[in-house]
Amino acid sequence: MSTPAIVIAAPASGSGKTTVATGLMGALRRAGRVIAPFKVGPDFIDPGYHALAAGKPGRNLDPVLVGEELVGPLYRHGSVGADLSVVEGVMGLFDGRIHADGPVPARGSTAHVAGLLGAPVVLVVDARGQSQSIAALLHGFSTFDRSVRMVGVILNRVGSPRHEEVLRDACQHAGVPVLGAIPRADELTVPSRHLGLVTATEHGQRAREAVDAMSALVARHVDLAAVAAVASSHVPAEPWTPTVAEPVSAAVTVALAAGRAFTFGYPEHAELLRAVGADVVEFDPLTGSLPPSTDALVIPGGFPEEFTTELSANDVVRQQIKQLADRGAPIHAECAGLTYLVDDLDGHPMCGVLPGTARFTERLTLGYRDAVALGDSALHRAGARVVGHEFHRTAVTFAAEFPPAWGFRNGAGTAVTDGAVSAGVHAAYLHAHAAAHPDAATRFVAAAATSKLAGWRAREEQ
Repeated sequence: MSTPAIVIAAPASGSGKTTVATGLMGALRRAGRVIAPFKVGPDFIDPGYHALAAGKPGRNLDPVLVGEELVGPLYRHGSVGADLSVVEGVMGLFDGRIHADGPVPARGSTAHVAGLLGAPVVLVVDARGQSQSIAALLHGFSTFDRSVRMVGVILNRVGSPRHEEVLRDACQHAGVPVLGAIPRADELTVPSRHLGLVTATEHGQRAREAVDAMSALVARHVDLAAVAAVASSHVPAEPWTPTVAEPVSAAVTVALAAGRAFTFGYPEHAELLRAVGADVVEFDPLTGSLPPSTDALVIPGGFPEEFTTELSANDVVRQQIKQLADRGAPIHAECAGLTYLVDDLDGHPMCGVLPGTARFTERLTLGYRDAVALGDSALHRAGARVVGHEFHRTAVTFAAEFPPAWGFRNGAGTAVTDGAVSAGVHAAYLHAHAAAHPDAATRFVAAAATSKLAGWRAREEQ
């Protein structure tokens, strides 16, 4: 039996989904519930706030990245031990990856994921500037796709008691129960930047205070018992498990960059590396050094452009990473990790593993990509295909010729290449979800074991 779930959706971005979903997680947890937090889509930022609210890792459910068949198992895996799941949607309820001949609702949309989970939807509606018209909005969203089971609405940013009364009457006319009415609360605004909210890890104590405020607000103005009562799911698939056919027998240490600069990673990645046999040890490139006896390195995405001075000042770890790369150890860098490996980022010296420069730009590169590996690497064989996601506002110019990591068509349909493969290094802007490609984790740890053995032999010969 799968854990009951409630999916928090909205007519459009900016309606307050994150505030309501995060507040629900925190309020339900305070009420004694064990909450499993989820986010629809490839977002890395919201799950950080979810984790603070729920006290469990925030996880993503994205059928575009992992395929429909894995959404249910990943949900079952992430909800183990919980008695209720809260799933925050993405954009508008029916918005997802758009193709000219694609389905409606779009693939990867909140509606798509709700259907895969067999879970009901609660719509968060920004009530500013409307009264009885909300009935027409609710009628449209509840009847557009009859397979979507809308069980209620939470009114957000309500202006006054009279405004709430009119809205409730209109919702009753539309046949959609009101589960809560939240007044305007500008003090809950979370700082944002070019890629969305400031991450919870960076925001530190202020993030915790914001989550506490969201939780208290939702507890005061939402009927938590009613929300829990309508939660349900139907996921017959067995839970996903981070297991592989043949774990690597050699003892291998994989260093995982973390801290404020590198926060964009999926929990399943480290879980898979451990299942293969690696000892995964986190370190902070802003202040720390590589763990002792590091055999391989993973550098996820994040916001290094916000910490260029601090990253550059840590000469010790930069030199360690360069030495690790020079001896052929496998290094997997995604997005921000790529910009950290080049010679400099906005003029600040970085690791110098890949000759070149990275610069912050005014153009946001964003979207799903159907990619193919253009050569063999420590992660993939040539010809391997993945669906990944780009999400960056920097650009890298290499000062040497490298075989590219990926080839794909960008948002304009133009064929492009991404990243670089050099010895054990695989670095690119593209983010992929490790659960969809468990063989990459096996290949990476096996490459680390091979590199480690080669180092032993070299030292013996010397």
